[in-house]
Amino acid sequence: MPIFEYGNPELLEKIPLGAKTILDVGCGVGALGAAYRRRNPACRILGIEIDPEAAAQAKPWMTEVFQGDVERHPMPFEVPEGVDCIIYADVLEHLVDPWTLLKTHAQYLSPQGTVLVCMPNVEHWSFVARLLTGQFDYEEQGLLDRGHLRWFTPRTMAQALAEAQLQLSDATPRPAATDKAERFVQAMAPALQALGVDPQEYLRRAMPIQVIWRARKSAPERMEVSATMLAPQGGVSDVRVLEPLRALASDSSIYASVVPEQAVRPQLGEAPRIAVLHRPLLQGEDGRRRLRALMDQGYVVVSEFDDHPSFMEERGVRLDELMTFRGVHAVQTSTPVLAQALAAENPEVAVFPNGIFELPPVRNFREMEHLTLFFGALNRQNDWAPLMPVLNEVARAVGDRLRFRVVFDEGFFAALDTPHKSFEPSLVDYAGYMRELGEADISFMPLGDTPFNRAKSDLKFIEAAAARVAALASPVVYAGSIQDGRTGVLFRDPAELRAALLRLLAYPEATRRIADNARAYVAQHRMLAYQVEARANWYRALWERRAELNEALRARAPELFA
Repeated sequence: MPIFEYGNPELLEKIPLGAKTILDVGCGVGALGAAYRRRNPACRILGIEIDPEAAAQAKPWMTEVFQGDVERHPMPFEVPEGVDCIIYADVLEHLVDPWTLLKTHAQYLSPQGTVLVCMPNVEHWSFVARLLTGQFDYEEQGLLDRGHLRWFTPRTMAQALAEAQLQLSDATPRPAATDKAERFVQAMAPALQALGVDPQEYLRRAMPIQVIWRARKSAPERMEVSATMLAPQGGVSDVRVLEPLRALASDSSIYASVVPEQAVRPQLGEAPRIAVLHRPLLQGEDGRRRLRALMDQGYVVVSEFDDHPSFMEERGVRLDELMTFRGVHAVQTSTPVLAQALAAENPEVAVFPNGIFELPPVRNFREMEHLTLFFGALNRQNDWAPLMPVLNEVARAVGDRLRFRVVFDEGFFAALDTPHKSFEPSLVDYAGYMRELGEADISFMPLGDTPFNRAKSDLKFIEAAAARVAALASPVVYAGSIQDGRTGVLFRDPAELRAALLRLLAYPEATRRIADNARAYVAQHRMLAYQVEARANWYRALWERRAELNEALRARAPELFA
């Protein structure tokens, strides 16, 4: 497969998630742009491609494509606000004068713009092996692609970026066939030592087949964000911790990592540092000790919590003995209702609604005569039990036209009086959960009207919508997100549930249109890409205010400083 027909996944991870405009130089058939669009549908994605056939194939995936020679037409687009990221994926080595192009393109970067370069490493051990064996022959692709005109070592690539007035952020080696590299260097060790070259140092240079470089027009202050995470359960840990950290890490000025709490340590010297604790139980002297350990290392401590504080009280924890909220510098949560409840314990509260990191591929509505209803939740028996008679009534009436796929809740599965059902008691990861959801056509999301439920987020809806699955939901929580009849269907009682489900089954084309509208809503409004800048700015603002926050913390929780 020609290299321009697939998207480089490692390069994709390094494109700033919140970019407004990116330029993919040598975009091929648009594979990288298509993959990035699933993460940031609002981004303007520009492509330059010299091959006419590839450029034509790229057009459906890119905002604009210019077919031509980038060295003759370095910027064939209007970019009044600049470009946030310019990508050279295995391109510069094919150009006559890559140095001049880098300097020209640097002028079009936005103030915080990034350049991404994926470059073959001419120091790779296989080059030397080929020379020694007399087999330095050009090939159709790979390191000896016959189209390569220029060669770079890591040092000369860094020099080219510096000459373009770009500030180097990081360089990520991409090793390949490391066992062969080690054997080659071991065999060459006597010759290397005779030349005064340390074999281990040479191995470090000779192992990467490529290097991915990130450089910026300016060098903002570095920041590290270290987060802890509870064991994944139902996707909440992924959505609230893993994916936001993954989004932050796409900004080359942020070092973001998920680590056990006891392993949180500063990685960037005196750089700003934020510790985000996921749903921590900070109680008594043990809780105070854990918080002191972080503050002694200079961290601003944030509690990530997306449930009502009564969640703790219901488990026998007294709020006046709890440091989870009042014992930290700030709290982040998912809804305004939760923020209001948490502000009673700590006024420093930020709301970051749950967002989708990447729109999954569409894989449902394949059999319009059979629709599958998905239920995947935990601890919801009080919500679904009053509705189960209606589900069974409809299931008996329509037979195989309605199939059920249940994840996690064995009680729900057992209560279904139909042979057309299947059950998955547990899933290994969030991606598996989303695959199961994405193969259904309707997602059932009941929530009874209780104070605890009213504080919950609409995560189940945006997950279903992202996967192009029609939501059948209670108005509790979901009425604030779903446009009834357009992006989902709401029911208020068992009778409305019966009518709504029968209508969804009777008109599958209309059901699919509802699901399409919901996916479009998420693509326009609920992508994680649209809030990553706000998250980073909030963390930086907390760091700037840390003296003030420490004083407020001392007044709010004096026992922490005893």
